[in-house]
Amino acid sequence: MAMSTENEHPVKAFGWAARDTTGHLSPFRFSRRATGEKDVTFKVLYCGICHSDLHNIKNEWGITSYPVVPGHEIVGMVTEVGTKVTKFKVGDKVGVGCMVGSCRSCANCKEDLENYCPEMILTYGAKYYDGTITHGGYSDIMVSDEHFVIKIPDNLPLDGSAPLLCAGITVYSPLKYYGLDKAGMHLGVVGLGGLGHMAVKFAKAMGLKVTVISTSPNKKKEAMDLLGADAFLVSRNTEEMELAMGTMDGIIDTVSAVHALLPLIGLMKTNGKLVMVGAPEKPLELLAFPLLMGRKMVGGSGIGGIKETQEMIDFAAKYNIVADIELIPMDYVNTAMERLSKADVKYRFVIDVANSLKPF
Repeated sequence: MAMSTENEHPVKAFGWAARDTTGHLSPFRFSRRATGEKDVTFKVLYCGICHSDLHNIKNEWGITSYPVVPGHEIVGMVTEVGTKVTKFKVGDKVGVGCMVGSCRSCANCKEDLENYCPEMILTYGAKYYDGTITHGGYSDIMVSDEHFVIKIPDNLPLDGSAPLLCAGITVYSPLKYYGLDKAGMHLGVVGLGGLGHMAVKFAKAMGLKVTVISTSPNKKKEAMDLLGADAFLVSRNTEEMELAMGTMDGIIDTVSAVHALLPLIGLMKTNGKLVMVGAPEKPLELLAFPLLMGRKMVGGSGIGGIKETQEMIDFAAKYNIVADIELIPMDYVNTAMERLSKADVKYRFVIDVANSLKPF
């Protein structure tokens, strides 16, 4: 077992990377920085596949720097810690989510909102303080400043908890911030994918009544029987939607495709809050009058700060909340990306990195 120390030399790493806009991933060798005095180095055991990975490897957002090693739902076991690390020790179960750095001094950082820091550093495809480009969890090891490392409770299975570091916090944070976490409230969840199924699980654990809103009638059984939703609405069924008008305290909208907001606003009670966590590529139509008539709000939310992410993980451990996953080997990742583009997964692919990523 490694001792707490600082390495002097960069660490050789390997993983899978995309090298151009085709998005095809293939084996890739690179270097991780040496373990600094405040760094935690850990062996990657599992890494979830987020829909943003798909956007990034194809440069659909226009920000990708190739080669890119994706992955920001990363969990594993600590192998080495720097001499000034206080929160972690060798052998701890840990995770890293969507960010690995921030300025730590702005107003947002001081409020534990590193996710809204103007200088926030993404886990992959971003420039780190030392000028190198960050690489994600489709790889054998990670090195991160301890501030951005999350402790994974022992009772949580690592494979199912990996998606909590992005999908989980993305729905937990708005439930808390917008006050949609009070027992007895009625919450709508739009879309039943990676984010949506986590929203149902967290909301039910908080004691909410949950209605899933989907374009697909065939998702009713899984929403209610498997995930425990209380009701199901087919958004294209005008009669169903009209019967539910004015019944919801809030709605978490996880859909990243262009869709109509007006029917969703109609579902909410006075003072209702529609929170967007999906990111459609084109503008959505938003009429003012329906908001005025019920003092309703449309807001947004993006992941969460480190303190809140740890709170979310601890909450998940208390209520045994994990993602529903399909565990895959690394060499299946390109097929998984094709399936993900067709929404053919229930509900999150997770790569079994430790057992399938082979040195080359």
